[in-house]
This record gives sequence, structure tokens and C-alpha cells, in this order.
Amino acid sequence: MAHDGSAPMTETPVLNDLLALTGAALEPVAQVLDIARERVRATVTRDGRIAGDLIEANQTAAHGLAWFATYAEALREMHGWAERLQAEGRFGELEQLILQITFGEYLWQLYGGIPMSQGEIVRPQDMGLSQDDQRALMSPAVMTLTQSGNTETARMRLVALMCDRTADTTFGATGLDDELEMIREQFRRFAKERVEPDAHEWHLKDELIPMEIIGEMAEMGVFGLTIPEEYGGFGLSKASMCVVSEELSRGYIGVGSLGTRSEIAAELILCGGTEEQKAKWLPGLASGEILPTAVFTEPNTGSDLGSLRTKAVKEGDDWIIKGNKTWITHAARTHVMTVLARTIPDTTDYRGLSMFLAEKTPGTDETPFVDPGLSGGEIEVLGYRGMKEYTVNFDDFRVKGENLLGGEEGQGFKQLMQTFESARIQTAARAIGVAQSALDVSMQYAEDRKQFGKSLIEFPRVASKLAMMAVEIMVARQLTYFSARQKDEDKRCDLEAGMAKLLGARVAWAAADNGLQIHGGNGFALEYKISRILCDARILNIFEGAAEIQAQVIARRLLG
Repeated sequence: MAHDGSAPMTETPVLNDLLALTGAALEPVAQVLDIARERVRATVTRDGRIAGDLIEANQTAAHGLAWFATYAEALREMHGWAERLQAEGRFGELEQLILQITFGEYLWQLYGGIPMSQGEIVRPQDMGLSQDDQRALMSPAVMTLTQSGNTETARMRLVALMCDRTADTTFGATGLDDELEMIREQFRRFAKERVEPDAHEWHLKDELIPMEIIGEMAEMGVFGLTIPEEYGGFGLSKASMCVVSEELSRGYIGVGSLGTRSEIAAELILCGGTEEQKAKWLPGLASGEILPTAVFTEPNTGSDLGSLRTKAVKEGDDWIIKGNKTWITHAARTHVMTVLARTIPDTTDYRGLSMFLAEKTPGTDETPFVDPGLSGGEIEVLGYRGMKEYTVNFDDFRVKGENLLGGEEGQGFKQLMQTFESARIQTAARAIGVAQSALDVSMQYAEDRKQFGKSLIEFPRVASKLAMMAVEIMVARQLTYFSARQKDEDKRCDLEAGMAKLLGARVAWAAADNGLQIHGGNGFALEYKISRILCDARILNIFEGAAEIQAQVIARRLLG
């Protein structure tokens, strides 16, 4: 996008001493976050303890704190990303613009209001903050960044630089090492050649992803990526899992999500399984010969997994499962179900739950369930269609006794909780991929589409939408990579993973929604890819913990 001279550039797009400014802005943000935490803590404390009912009664304050902390962490990670690039000599003009626009926008939102959703803006006063409490945000660095960071001139310059990049770019150096970037290139090529040409047709026809594609993914090692080598996997990092999930989801979220099934199942078995169970199941999961599905949610429970009613009763050496499950992804063609059921009578909470590795016969699109005691049907959905969603009914379905995970009752909820870090990191990576796909198709459309004698991309509000997509994708990316590094270093990262998922899902939806707006009326036509991307993006704020549940969990951790 060449600058045509119609709007003279009166500002220098990149601020002087940018890293010094962003570094100096972190401490004021941390100070206000500490005050907000104490204000909210005082509101939700009874008799010296955090009270669950008070958190629920003050959800706006608690969830606002979660979002404030997420922004603070995101700014820290973006500054750290920039410092690493600077040290490597890779902190170019494009990356500098992304950094200053991030700080300019997010600092303003911290001061004036953070969008938790389209119709919910959480203000500092909602968390009990006064003007005096926010005085730290009047520091010179913060004032400079808010006044001069996210300007129209900076956004237009960023998009001009983006136009000079190839279509396969991530629009800014990711900060990852060469090995991970080689993995990215490999899976980007696969997604472009084998997924993108047919993904839209799979969506429109509501078809299952072809087994041929799944076979090729298995050959590439997708399903055994993070499974230890001793069990037939590659033993790679969670960071590599992020890159693979990101690029496959950039092609089509259904393909990117196939690996999630194996990731969750393998994590369950690695964390909670016996040695015999690990030896039996992990090699098949790694090779893709065993396709799993997660069977947790019930019609009346949603995120309240502790109140599940599906029961498993011991009969001889085996277990008999009875109950109903819903929103079960890729249930038809899979070989094993990780089923959460109540095994301890007279319990009504998570302590009575156990996890099973329930073997099943793969079905087809026409006949999804073929085993005795197993039935169900497809749930028709807006998007996220390549694996399909099902209801699953257990009517005295028999499971071998040896397939009680860990060989011990009452551990199911704990075992499931151990998978949430990886699952949410992986979901954040999928969100980045979906957002990137929205940017890809919208950028191309804005360059190609002519209105009033020039390309759409030359109009400032169109360019600004594209710029903010690129900026927020990088923010979500760095937050996700940080949580993956924490996981790889065997550090507790449920907080970081939750933040990455919370922000990533919002970024994906905003990118898809703005991308459709750029397409105008054509975006509303099913033939255009952006219509599918919008439908696919919408689910990210719901599964693996709805945004409200995610904010609740983050708030509870922050308040201690």
C-alpha cells in the first residue's frame, strides 16, 4: 500500500527510545494491578477467607481483575519479546510498530475500560479503583505511549509494511528459534496444499475431514508430537505443539483440532495412567492408529463438571456405564472414549468421579455408533464442523475393569484438571491460527477489491482493522508461547494458560468479525471463506472453559 500523499504524515511512526518507554510502563501497570487486587479481595472476603458466593455476587469486579491481569501479563510478554528480538538484531520497523500500537491501545484500555465482550466494558471503578488509585498510570512513559503509540499514522504505516510481506508471513518475527520456525514452515505448506483448497467445501457440506488427511497428519507426527519417545512419540515441546496447532488451524480449525483429541487423551494417560495403560494406549495414540474422543460434558452440567450424573457401577471385574453425554467432538470415528463418570455412590461433587478409557468400535457418518449399549446422534452446528458434534447415550455400556484410569476410583476430576493447562494452551494456539486465517483472507480481499477508484486497503478504517488484527494476533501469540514455555519448564501455568485462552479467543472473534466487515455484503455470502472463519471463531469463547468461567478461574487464582 503506497502512501499517496493525500494525508501527509506529520508524526514519526516509531517512537524514540521505544523499549525504554515500554519497559518503564510495566511498573505503573503492576502497581495499579496490585491495588485492584486488594480492592477486589476486600470485596469478596468473609471471615478472613475468599468466599465463593461473594465472588459470584461481584462477578464484574472479579472478572475485571482477571482481564486487567491478563493485559498486564500480555504487556510484559510483548516487552520481553521485543527485548529478545532487539538482542538478536531482528527488531525491525514492523515489530516496533506492533509493540508501540499494543502498548498505546492496551494502556488506554487499562485506564478507560477493557472489553470483556461486545457489550461488556469493565471500568477501573468496577474494581473499586478511584482516580487517585490510577495515578501511577499518569507516568511520563504511559502518557507518551497512550498519546502517541496507537495512531492512525502508525497503523497505516504498519499495513504498508505488511503489504510488502509474503502471504505466508506471520506479520512480525515470532521470536521462536529456527527449529520451531522450520516446523511452522512444514505445517504451513501442508495446510496450504492439503487443507485450504477443500476446507470450505467440507464446511459447507458439513463433511467429516477425510481419513486420507488424518493419515497424512499421522505420518507427519501430529498425534505423537508431545508424547515421550519411549511411548512412540516425538517428545517435543509444548511450544512445538503451539506452532503445529496454529498453522493447521490457520488452514481449518477442524484439522487443527484433531490433534487436541490426542493431546488431551495422552495427557490424561501420562499424568494419571498406570504403566500398563501407558504401554497399551500411548503408542497407538502417537501413531494415529488410535483416535480418541473426550466424553465429559452432560446436557445439564456444562462447565459444572463436578455435578455429573452419568454413573458407572462395578459388575464383576468390569464397569457398566449408564447416562447421557453431549457436545462430544469426533465421537463417531474414534477408537477410545475418555469418559468421566460417577463411581462412588451418594456423592454429589467431584470427589465421586472416575475416568475410564472406554474402548469403542469406529462408526461412520451414516452409522456413528455400532457397539451394544452405545447410541447417539449428530448435533448440527454453525461451524467447527470437520469432526462433528454428537450426543452420546450410555445404556449399560460395558468397560473393562483394566480401563479405569490409574486403577483407582475418585480420581477422575483431579486427572482431568491436570490436562487443563495443555488443553488451554493448545486452544489458545488454535485461536491464533483462526485469527491469522481471518487476517489472511481479509488482507487479500482488501487489496483486490476496488471501491471509489482505489483498493479498500487504502481507506484508513479498513487499514486500521487489518493493523489491529496483526497487533492483537502477536499479543495472543506471545502470551501463548509464554504459557507453553512455562509448561515445558515444568512450572505451574494454569493462570498463564487461562489468560492465553481468554485473550486468544477474543482476538480470534474480533479478527473474524472485522474481517467479515471488510468483505461487506460478500462476507455474508456462504461462498466466501470469511463466513466460515466467523462461525469457527465463535466457538473459541465457549469450549475448554467459556470466557466467563475462564475469567472466574483466573480471578480465584489471583485472589488466592
